[in-house]
Amino acid sequence: MLTAVQNGTLGVEQASERMQNLPYEDIGFARVDHQRYLRSGFPEVIYCPGKTNQQIVAIFEKLTATGGTVLATRAEEQVYEAVKAAYPAVEYHRSAKALVLRGETDPEPVGYVAVVSAGTADIPVAEEAALTAELIGSRVERLYDVGVAGIHRLFDNWDKLSEARVIIVVAGMEGALASVVGGLAVCPVVAVPTSVGYGANLGGIAPLLTMLNSCASGVSVVNIDNGYGAGYMAALINKVGEGERKDE
Repeated sequence: MLTAVQNGTLGVEQASERMQNLPYEDIGFARVDHQRYLRSGFPEVIYCPGKTNQQIVAIFEKLTATGGTVLATRAEEQVYEAVKAAYPAVEYHRSAKALVLRGETDPEPVGYVAVVSAGTADIPVAEEAALTAELIGSRVERLYDVGVAGIHRLFDNWDKLSEARVIIVVAGMEGALASVVGGLAVCPVVAVPTSVGYGANLGGIAPLLTMLNSCASGVSVVNIDNGYGAGYMAALINKVGEGERKDE
């Protein structure tokens, strides 16, 4: 539509009216929200589970038409191969199980988001969070495998966290790391419970309840294994901090 306006084949008033009347595109099995970027600052994200490869490729086609970055989460290898056949430039971040097709311009990284994982098994969720925050324009630092079973590992690296504008803490088992970090940090903490753990972990319910019941102030909690939600929230907090810094 913008290309048509640029070429003179579509008037500005016509384009404006069309945008107001068509905030999304109905392609039968999905209604693609083309105005998500205008409202929230980042395009609609594709959640891959439950969709066929053909549906995912079709949604990619519609989202890439806007020229922005396209992110697809929880993508298996076979989804990557299907999308790559149509879009060879697509990136596959295997640890995060995420597909990224970069837009015409990437945002300049600002601020500082620290992503912390309790264990190595929590890294996939942590990587989903880190990648999301990066794509939305945050500078991200990673600190993995510093759980409470060996808390000295966290303290030895505290200098990396003390300057963060927001910290994402990803933990399974009992999820105690979020409370420890929340009790030490001077910035907001976004806690992510994971389904990593033995039977009494209850698929992530145990760390979820631990984090929700944290006595440390400034700790907020997203859903189990929701790295994307944590990364998005952290990036929004980071951007607010960047705006305040510029206003000083």
